[in-house]
Amino acid sequence: MGGRNFLNVSNAPLSTEAAITFVADQEHGAADLFIGTVRNHNLGKQVKGVSYDVFDELTLTTFETLAQEARQKWGEKLNVYIEHFKGRLDIGGISILIAVSSPHRDESFKACRFIIEEIKHRAPIWKQEHYLDGDSEWVQG
Repeated sequence: MGGRNFLNVSNAPLSTEAAITFVADQEHGAADLFIGTVRNHNLGKQVKGVSYDVFDELTLTTFETLAQEARQKWGEKLNVYIEHFKGRLDIGGISILIAVSSPHRDESFKACRFIIEEIKHRAPIWKQEHYLDGDSEWVQG
């Protein structure tokens, strides 16, 4: 039997506990968790927050494709949790959670890294930074 997925776009705060709980599996000896947060600077500018705009339907399709690709590379038993925030976040806010569990650690590390790197290139998610000087700018996600 293969692994399971939780794939979501949410305007509610993201929960690390929900991600860890979802991927937990008695047959798995490893779980990897990636937490993406809003930092206070980018490209020499002081950031006060970020807004994310997401094409929900296409993003969820991309998440599904990435989960399938991860299973093809690192095993059918992977449990995959991918959730991205949509809306405005302040510094420290969680923008994305990715959790992967697997029977062994190498697979979960590699799959989690693969998923976040591919989301950056393939998912229709746009990021607008808001700066302390009152300006804002759409930047590459």
